Amino acid sequence: MRSRHLALAALLLAACATLHAEPFAYVANEGSGTLSVIDIASDAVVAEIPAGRKPRGTVISPDGRRAFVSEQSGNQLLVIDLERWQPVASVPLGESPEGVGRSPDGRWVAAAVEEGNLVVFVDAQAQRVAFSVPVKGRNPEHAVFSPDGRLVFVSAENGAAVDVIDVGRREQVAQVPVGERPRGIGFSPDGRRAYVASELSDQVDVIDTRSLRRVASVKAGVRSNGIAVHPGGHEVYVSNGGAGSVSVIDTASLSVVATVPVGKRPWNMALSPDGRKLYVACGRSDSVAVVDTVLREKVREIAVGKMPWGVAVR
Repeated sequence: MRSRHLALAALLLAACATLHAEPFAYVANEGSGTLSVIDIASDAVVAEIPAGRKPRGTVISPDGRRAFVSEQSGNQLLVIDLERWQPVASVPLGESPEGVGRSPDGRWVAAAVEEGNLVVFVDAQAQRVAFSVPVKGRNPEHAVFSPDGRLVFVSAENGAAVDVIDVGRREQVAQVPVGERPRGIGFSPDGRRAYVASELSDQVDVIDTRSLRRVASVKAGVRSNGIAVHPGGHEVYVSNGGAGSVSVIDTASLSVVATVPVGKRPWNMALSPDGRKLYVACGRSDSVAVVDTVLREKVREIAVGKMPWGVAVR
């Protein structure tokens, strides 16, 4: 009997280890105060993690063990243990934190803090604020690291500009004019281009990261918002909040080559590690749309919590 119990315990431990080893998509639901956990292999929700009252921006540590979530109501960064699926710490950020970014080496988590017009840099290991950088643009929305970790691009929601922070110097070094109400930001894999969704201009602006100048603009859908860049670099995806769709932009021609209907008020998005599936938070549908990036069509809709704000994948 004892041997049977030991064998059963071993099987349960193995099952848990396998479950936590799978790639997951984490969906911040600002209306229900949770992170929905989607198993990418099955596209099924396997857990709901408590995440304060209004979770928004989310990033995952390189080892997949922790999530860092900006919790707007509590003006804090929640640290969530992804092995136990529960919050374990919090870091004060300032009033109304929004998007967060993680440095490629996992050392820093940068949070855009709207009311303070600054970006707060949190030491991910020590779980404390290391320094803050004021930005010139009003109401910073997203703070995204360049692939080499040297720069952070910050969308100034009310400033029609992207502020550029040099992480080593701990100061803003440039401001790049873009369209009205910039939101999501994504980089090409080689770091030479940044793509910025400008919501009130219904366009994606392209920034040369060496000259720090806007070099092109691509017309997208109504209220273009979130950005995701394919790991191969050949396509950029932009969510169109007013049109309920995702535009697919070919990066060679800088033109829209497909438009995919998804759900109501699509917002922030993330790709599976292989780039074959795009997970789109549809805020007014209380769901995540799954887009097959090869077929360029929606293949699934997953019910999650209320008002999903965005998706993070390790």
